[in-house]
Amino acid sequence: MARINLLPWREERREAQRKRFLLVLTGVLVGSVGAVFIADQIINTAIARQVARNDYIGKQIALVDERIKQISELKAHRQQLLERMNIIQDLQGNRQVIGRIFDQLARTLPDGVYFTDVKMAGKTLSISGAAESNNRVSELMRNLEASDWFEAPSLNEVKAASADQVEQANVFQLTVRQTQPKTLEGEQ
Repeated sequence: MARINLLPWREERREAQRKRFLLVLTGVLVGSVGAVFIADQIINTAIARQVARNDYIGKQIALVDERIKQISELKAHRQQLLERMNIIQDLQGNRQVIGRIFDQLARTLPDGVYFTDVKMAGKTLSISGAAESNNRVSELMRNLEASDWFEAPSLNEVKAASADQVEQANVFQLTVRQTQPKTLEGEQ
């Protein structure tokens, strides 16, 4: 009988399978490394693209913030101009009123009385002056009350002058509210 040794064939087959396995394993390993490298490149490209977008948005936000700041400054400047215009319009509108007030002050001033100080705060006039007697101060207050341009005169203080001021015997302070006559209010 002839003896046939099948072991080397099996070993060759096992060696071929092992080589195929190592070749497939190497192929899978190379493929996996390649896939990881490609995935890393894709992710890095996406991150770089997003960073570029974020930088662009940041620059645009800075531009918009600068524009908002400019708009705020323009609004503040506009408000200042409007306030100035209102003040000028009030001054223009009150220009004739101030003249009338001084005219009425002169008309209501009786003989023997003179003003030393006249101040206006809002619609209230504070008047300081000197008079020959208390009767002259009373007459001044009656004249102010009778005027269409003034109302509610209020005497704050009357003092006798010192002995060296013989001509003017009484120093006074009073307040009065300024009004406009009904005929002028209807015109404006």
